[in-house]
Amino acid sequence: MKIIIINGPNLNLLGKREPEVYGNQNFEAYFASLQEKFPQTELTYFQSNIEGELIDKIQQYGFSFDGIILNAAAYTHTSVGIGDAVKAITTPVIEVHISNTFARETFRHHSFISPNTKGIIIGFGLQSYELALLSFLKND
Repeated sequence: MKIIIINGPNLNLLGKREPEVYGNQNFEAYFASLQEKFPQTELTYFQSNIEGELIDKIQQYGFSFDGIILNAAAYTHTSVGIGDAVKAITTPVIEVHISNTFARETFRHHSFISPNTKGIIIGFGLQSYELALLSFLKND
């Protein structure tokens, strides 16, 4: 099974940025632990702070991979383009968020991505990614 994790803006700062919200672990270390825990799965990772690059990756992998785990971060609440890219592809997408977006500012309560996804996992810290991955593996 081939899965890509696509992370959006500021997630390159995990471990440094607001540890009370996002924790103390950087994503690269967490990703390495996922690869170790799920050796039977081909895991790929991409992060960008640039909206168009996220759309390009969704389109690049959206017809050939078995699943996309997408944390578009702040673009979740602003990007019609990312929502449209998810809608345009055939690969299932699970939207994830590290924090509980509904416990935060009101503008974070809306997602342009959610209507086009297989599901949403919100608020379980970095474990949100593993839960999404397990969902893909369980349906394999």
